[in-house]
Amino acid sequence: MLTEQNDAQALLVLPRLRVQNANAISSPMTWGFPAITAFTGFMTALERKLGRAAGLSFHGVGVICHGFEPQVANSGYTRSFNLTRNPVLQDGSTAAIVEEGRVHLDVTLVFDVRLDSALIAENERRRLAAEIHAQVAGMRLAGGSVMPPLAGAFQRTPRAQLVTQHPPHLRRLSRRWLPGFALVSRDDLLQTRLAELQTQQPEATVLDAWLDLSRLNYRASPTTSAEADQVTWAIDKREGWLVPIPVGFAALSALHPSGTVAGVRDASVPFQFVECVYSIGQWISPHRIQDIDRLMWRTRFDDTTGLYRCVNAYQPPSTPAAYNPETDLDSYID
Repeated sequence: MLTEQNDAQALLVLPRLRVQNANAISSPMTWGFPAITAFTGFMTALERKLGRAAGLSFHGVGVICHGFEPQVANSGYTRSFNLTRNPVLQDGSTAAIVEEGRVHLDVTLVFDVRLDSALIAENERRRLAAEIHAQVAGMRLAGGSVMPPLAGAFQRTPRAQLVTQHPPHLRRLSRRWLPGFALVSRDDLLQTRLAELQTQQPEATVLDAWLDLSRLNYRASPTTSAEADQVTWAIDKREGWLVPIPVGFAALSALHPSGTVAGVRDASVPFQFVECVYSIGQWISPHRIQDIDRLMWRTRFDDTTGLYRCVNAYQPPSTPAAYNPETDLDSYID
């Protein structure tokens, strides 16, 4: 770990990563975009692969999605994953099919990093960014393979950037992240919805609030028509594009010493049974993020409760910002 004396805050941007066959089953109760833990895990794997000799440490990751192509077959309102048949067993019988959800992604990853003083020079930062981009090309992201950009997809091939963090750079970078949507946390809406439900149903729980925000609710309201049975159906309004997301794990058992539990993936490390932790997320346009810290997802672990959780510091604006033609128009001109 770098010392605080020679640390300098910066952003590492890996633009337009094309990921093939990423895991689309993010938890036992959700499917679609990979869990945020897949990206924090990728951050940890990249930091370990670079090693301390690289001179930088990772402290958070932001995710912007540009393309989402689930590998599913549509049949009306029903969707089913495109599955692959496994090879036959030794006795010639057909092996069971294990459901595996896959999705092709086009994402930009933004990392909050600390640079060693030797990397402050621009030429050193460009060299390291190119080296990291080459390392990422051989890694897995959310269980999928990082592929090179399609021929002719871009006029200029996107390149990794390692830039010092200050607002002018953020405004310029956020323009390059368009079109796309950034995933942020909306724990506040979950608590607000819970309070609203409990005014009508005192026995309502956080699960009820989570399910309510995760679906489209149609409600009937009487009309002014002379016929008594006439009603108008409308969908509950939501504050933006809300989605249910898994955000971590909660311990179900004590920490078992390494080698004491059979069938684990790595018997050389301690093992603990866990369950998934859920919350509400929101997809927002990157140009609306004025503070880079509100884009970042960071990991928190509480040893006393056994809770491993990804947290995000996004806060919605209290009031819509007034349009300023001088600054707002400039923000869209490169």
